[in-house]
Amino acid sequence: MSPRVAIFAPSPVLTVTIEDHGGGPDLHVHAGGQGLWQARLLESLGVEATLCAALLGESGALLGHLLRDVEGIDLMAIERDGRAAAYVHDRRGGERVEVMDTAGDALGRHELDDLYGLTLRAGLDADAVILSGPAGDGVVPDDIYARLAADLGHAGRLVIADLAGARLDHVLEGGVGVLKVSDEELEQDGRADGDDDDSLLAAALELQRAGAERVIITHQLGAIAVDAEAAWRVRGPELQVVDTRGSGDSLTAAVTATLITGGTFEAALRRGAAAGAANVTRHGLGSADAEAIRALEELVAVEQIERN
Repeated sequence: MSPRVAIFAPSPVLTVTIEDHGGGPDLHVHAGGQGLWQARLLESLGVEATLCAALLGESGALLGHLLRDVEGIDLMAIERDGRAAAYVHDRRGGERVEVMDTAGDALGRHELDDLYGLTLRAGLDADAVILSGPAGDGVVPDDIYARLAADLGHAGRLVIADLAGARLDHVLEGGVGVLKVSDEELEQDGRADGDDDDSLLAAALELQRAGAERVIITHQLGAIAVDAEAAWRVRGPELQVVDTRGSGDSLTAAVTATLITGGTFEAALRRGAAAGAANVTRHGLGSADAEAIRALEELVAVEQIERN
C-alpha cells in the first residue's frame, strides 16, 4: 500500500494570470494555494495526497475541476454557495500587477463541522496529516488547528504544521510532530529576536517546549532545526531564483514524505532543503520532479550543532 498524506487546506485559491506571449494577451487559470503546492510535491515523490478543502460558489466549482481533473489530486471537499479564495494578476508588463484578490468567505458552523469531519476521516486513513493555512484570516477559526492536531495526534498520526501567527499558537496547544515556520514569521510574531543562528536556535527550542516535537525554522540560506536529541544547521545550494513562493511548502512536503517512508529527521532535512531549492528555479509551484530533488540533495550541507 502506498504511503498517504492528508492535507487540511481549507481554502484553495483560484489563480487567474494575464500574460503576453507575443501574439497578444493570454489567460492562465489554475488552482493554487499552500495545500495544493504541498500535494503536488508529495505526488512527485511517490506519496499519495488527499486534499481536504471547502469549495465555495462558482469559483469553487471550477477549483474542484482543476484539482480533480487537471491536477489529478484526490480531493475530499464540502461544496457550498459563497465566494472562494481567488486572485487575478496582470503580468503583461513583466511584473505582477494585482487586479483583484479575495480570501473568500468565512465558513459557517455547519460547513466547519463537515470540513472537520472529512479531515478526520482522511487523516485516520493516512500515515500523516499536514495542517496548512487558509488564503486569509477569518476563513476558519484559529482553534480548529488545536483540535485537529490533538485529535489526530492522539489517534497516532504524525501531524505536521506549516503555520504562523495565532494559528501557530493554537496548533502548539494541540501538540504537533513537526512544525515548520520561517524566520520572518517568527520575528513578526515576536517569537525570535533576530535571524542569526543563535536567535533561531533559541526560538526553535522554545517552540519545542511549547508543544512541537521537532521544529524547522527556514531562512534565506537554509534552516535551523531541532528534535528531542539534536540540533542542525542546514544550508541549501544557491540557485538562480525564478519564484520563491512555494519553496517552504515544497520543503514541508519533502520532509513529510521522507519521515513516513522510514527516513531519519536528518535525511528529511536534506531532502526538504533540496526540494525547496528546486522549487525556486520553476514557475510551477511545488512542481519539482523527484530526480532533480535527489540530484540537489548532494549539494545540501546538514551540520549538527550544539543545543543551548
